[in-house]
Amino acid sequence: MRVEMNYGKGTLPIELSPDWEVTVIRKPDMPVIADPTSGLEAAFGAPVGVPPLDKLARDAKTASILICDITRPVPNGVILGPLIRRLIGAGMAAENITVLVATGLHRPNDGAELEELVGDPWVLKTVRVENHFARNDADHVHVGTTTKGNVVRLDRRFVDADLKIATGLVEPHFMAGYSGGRKVIAPGIAHAETITTFHSSRYMEHPLAANCVLDGNPLHEDQLEIVEMLGGALAINVAIDEHRRPSFLNFGEIVASHLEAVEFIRGYAEVAVPRRFKTVITSCAGYPLDLTYYQTVKGMVGPIDILEPGGDLIVVSDCAEGMGSAEFVEAQRRLVELGPEGFLKAITGKSHADIDEWQTEMQLKPMRIGAIHLYSKALGEADWGLTGVNRVTDLDRCIAESVARAGDGGLAVIPEGPYVIPVLRPAA
Repeated sequence: MRVEMNYGKGTLPIELSPDWEVTVIRKPDMPVIADPTSGLEAAFGAPVGVPPLDKLARDAKTASILICDITRPVPNGVILGPLIRRLIGAGMAAENITVLVATGLHRPNDGAELEELVGDPWVLKTVRVENHFARNDADHVHVGTTTKGNVVRLDRRFVDADLKIATGLVEPHFMAGYSGGRKVIAPGIAHAETITTFHSSRYMEHPLAANCVLDGNPLHEDQLEIVEMLGGALAINVAIDEHRRPSFLNFGEIVASHLEAVEFIRGYAEVAVPRRFKTVITSCAGYPLDLTYYQTVKGMVGPIDILEPGGDLIVVSDCAEGMGSAEFVEAQRRLVELGPEGFLKAITGKSHADIDEWQTEMQLKPMRIGAIHLYSKALGEADWGLTGVNRVTDLDRCIAESVARAGDGGLAVIPEGPYVIPVLRPAA
């Protein structure tokens, strides 16, 4: 049996013995929007919880439009042109419209990468397209403090705009429950101080800071408070199928429209599975999410509900850009040096996390359950010692040995990685 795993800009085939009991976990077939532009135009005219976009734009002079950075496969080429044309058509001057890349604490997107991200040359020529820099103090303005004590500073280009519009992909997220909507604002355009507060261990170790969980999720609660501090915002929400085709589009008030998108994708991305497995094979969703080892951690966390304690989690991820940031590399070095328990002890109680150490902390979750094995063609020799996981050079052999250790011939395969979250629901 051959299964194509999402890997880099293509797929990685794995061959599985017909003698094994293979469970392939993927989304059910999703509807595909035949004409996304028309679908978006219809959403502008019938938004969720606010007047139509034309009316909103007529009453505004400036607009700030947030887009996710290169790590998310958002169809910006479909979204941005129609949105900006609507704003200009309603009387807003092009020079008063800014597209802001919500990088969080990730690196900026420039040059050819920015062109790829925006997906529409007309947009780049017509309006300002700029990156958010979380460490530039002067770019941010204080907007309040959450009930959990998180001091909130956001990019003033968004705060000061008459129309505040977040765009993004709604999919499972291993800390915030679901991505998109309010998350594009924080951490998307938050100051480093704000980001490192709600990515500290008191948030990350909370049992409800997990995939597909919104109720009681401390990150989600802070994000909702931040929207209130802003006086509200708007959103364009997108859900895509396994082939990256738009399956759902809406526009409206940011919280209500995001929840509507979550309810749609929840029926596809959360897949009930009746048992746990001692062998689970997954991906990091392919490009652009598997560009770095940093993002690969999301692929490790996704299947933990169905990984049998003591089992093997086998992950395929290209990691074409290596480990990730220098700060993440330092966090991984401390993980290897201190061990999982020592690392967690060292960060527990800190009011602010070190930049990017939260991803290392999230890696502890699957490490507590079983052994992690990584297959990557692009990860450099010097990087492997920093991963804290087992290196796989022969993928077929790794899988076969894991199945042999398991002794029951059963294994699970998740080709799309963290865009699909298996949920353990034993048969009655």
